[in-house]
Amino acid sequence: MKIVSRNEELLRDALSCAPQPSSRTSLASCNKLIRFEDISAAAFKIQCGVQKTPCMYSRLSKQYGMDIYLKKEFLQYTGSVKERGVLYLLMSLPQDQQRKGVIVASDSNFSMAVAYHASELRIPVFVIMSTSTAPARVRMCREYGAMVISYGTTAKDSQVHARRLAQENGYLYLEEEDSAVYLSGLGTVGLEMYEQVPKLDAVIFPAGGHCGLMAGSAAALKHLNPHISIIGVESESFPVLQQSLKAGHPTEDQACNNHHFYGDVSGVCFGSNSLQLTGKLVDKVVAVREEDILISMLRLLEYERATVDAEGAIGLAALVAGKLPELKGKRVAVVICSGNLELHLLQQCIAHALTLDNRVCRFSLVISDCPGDMSKLLEILAREEARVLDIKQERTFVTSELFTVEVICTVETRDKIHTAQLRNALLERYPRTVWTER
Repeated sequence: MKIVSRNEELLRDALSCAPQPSSRTSLASCNKLIRFEDISAAAFKIQCGVQKTPCMYSRLSKQYGMDIYLKKEFLQYTGSVKERGVLYLLMSLPQDQQRKGVIVASDSNFSMAVAYHASELRIPVFVIMSTSTAPARVRMCREYGAMVISYGTTAKDSQVHARRLAQENGYLYLEEEDSAVYLSGLGTVGLEMYEQVPKLDAVIFPAGGHCGLMAGSAAALKHLNPHISIIGVESESFPVLQQSLKAGHPTEDQACNNHHFYGDVSGVCFGSNSLQLTGKLVDKVVAVREEDILISMLRLLEYERATVDAEGAIGLAALVAGKLPELKGKRVAVVICSGNLELHLLQQCIAHALTLDNRVCRFSLVISDCPGDMSKLLEILAREEARVLDIKQERTFVTSELFTVEVICTVETRDKIHTAQLRNALLERYPRTVWTER
């Protein structure tokens, strides 16, 4: 039975058939209507290959004055929601193409998902990575079962090489696009959330460059309940989605930062399908600062024991930053879509977030270089219950009076109020204390 709704009419208007560039070796797909039953079919077909991740009530709810439910897509096997679209895409390939194999060229979550699920489906899979790719990502792709080839110093070099290999050997070159099949797979997130959380008022998605997850899920959610508010969140540093919506076509922000911290949050809005779906079905797009993303990562780690990257944390960052006051008292689901952050970056992010959250602070002061003066300083820190993380003494280059020592101290506090109390206590005893501003 064909299900027809007003939302399907919107989708039909949004998805007009667009020709694919002839130079691409990727999966050719005509932009057709994404119907609700297409997303339902995808959900049925991939149910044994991906996790039905929990959408759990969060302990952060009271802190932000709303009922927050976290859709934990970072619990997928490769740590990313991209598995849903990738698996449905691979299962939809003709059998002769499955026998020949597929090839990708990046170190993104999309490539990791292709490496894993192609191997599980016994499809030959090749991943071309530049020599600058993190060793952990190379190792992970190999463990998933892909043949990994290091080539070139940039991502563009790898892509050119992958296309050449695809032409010469009959492989299908895949890159993340917004074909109907891929978007239908991603849209299964919306189906699951609707089942898991009754009476949803709003759903928050990561937006930015790759907004296929939001577009596909919005198609499902708006069909089931047109009153659910769909909200996208991107970075203030490169608001590519907002710029593209304003222009009416995908645009490239020259300020885009290619740092691994941002992952798929930055970059070009990759397809007109997703952009048009977003314009039709998404109610609001907001931008957040990098500082808000870092605090969001810290909150998820502390309250949910969830280690996520910027793409995974950016949805919650909108609530952390107070960008959505209209959701107070509402029932809100937030998609935590990715948890692939390199260890050295994770360490830096948490350290920065603690500083931004006024829980790690640094000060310097000059004391007399006499027995007992250092112990008096430590007594004050102990009385104020500040945990000393690092303490240094400088004698040689102190420019004040002789026989003094400059003490540079890094301490951990409970919160902003505790930091202010410590600061007042130090200034009372040492008026020339210099507080290092973050």
